[in-house]
Amino acid sequence: MSMGSKPFLLFGMGGSRRKFVYCEGGRLFDALTLEPVRIWELTREEIHAAEYRVVLESKDGRQTIIEEDEEGVWLREAGDRISLTKGSRVCLPRFDGHPFASWLRALHAELLVNIMPVGPVPNLWVYPRPWYRDAAMMLMCLKQTGNLSLVEDWVMGLHKVWDRNNSGEPEADNLGQVLYMVSLFGDRSHPVVKQVMRALPSYSKGSHIAGKTDYVEHPVYQTKWLKFGLCALGLDDPYRIPPVFDSYSALFWMDYRSEHVDGERFSEKTLALYPYLNWAEAHFYGAPPPESLARPRPPLTREGAGSEAEYWRLKPLARQGIIPADQAENRMCSPHTWHAAEMFLHLIEKNGQPTGAGDA
Repeated sequence: MSMGSKPFLLFGMGGSRRKFVYCEGGRLFDALTLEPVRIWELTREEIHAAEYRVVLESKDGRQTIIEEDEEGVWLREAGDRISLTKGSRVCLPRFDGHPFASWLRALHAELLVNIMPVGPVPNLWVYPRPWYRDAAMMLMCLKQTGNLSLVEDWVMGLHKVWDRNNSGEPEADNLGQVLYMVSLFGDRSHPVVKQVMRALPSYSKGSHIAGKTDYVEHPVYQTKWLKFGLCALGLDDPYRIPPVFDSYSALFWMDYRSEHVDGERFSEKTLALYPYLNWAEAHFYGAPPPESLARPRPPLTREGAGSEAEYWRLKPLARQGIIPADQAENRMCSPHTWHAAEMFLHLIEKNGQPTGAGDA
């Protein structure tokens, strides 16, 4: 699941900590400026994604540990513990007793490191702005782990109904996503709620809504999101989910599962490029995870061929050897927060452990 690249581990959970990336081979960089922070000549290294830790042994026999905890990122060496960055406190539950505890911890970290000062983003390198769809899924995870405070200022500062990230399109599912996110911190008095209510008539198609999502009409998915957001805020809901096939219907597993018309499911090609779709679908149908779960090896999540992803931003990472040289040309980024959120939310409900799953 690491796309065949060398492993790397990101540090800097939440929007107020400096971001770092540790690359296999003893190199620590500022994750945004790519300024080298430390380079070691190693005889041994261990990257522990589920422990937010890298353990190094240098050729001179010195041991170095880079680790992150609730308070910040630390460098431990020769008996000293040096702070690399601090910021807002984060909650890091261990998920003790859960069969996928190690995966949940590692996925949770991939969500937290992609919270930027501008808000929660799909990927800190190729997506400079938050996307409401991905952010809403991230917030479902943060609600479960006690970390909503990390994005409260961003949500309460929302003043636009749509993120307009897909070629400027006012996507219909954003209506419900904004309402849901506001419900986690505020109430119907939030100014953006009134904007959503004013926008609704232009999407109404009888008893449901319809518009573009990823450049296609998805009336079931869009109406489900709207109803979910209205309910979360205690607002009147006159809408009905249309009894038609919608390939995105199974992406909305949070409620209204019985109001669904079955049809063709997502393909293996989709799993390669947009794995969050397959994970959400598996969650909806109560199916096993669509990808094997060996021991977590970072990065865990990905997205390919994103229509608006700025893959050119990956070229400096390739020059530093952090990612493969052709990754920008192949239009792949990792990690990805919608993928991480769908995995986290599916796995946290699972009680069994398949063959090959890593120990907690």
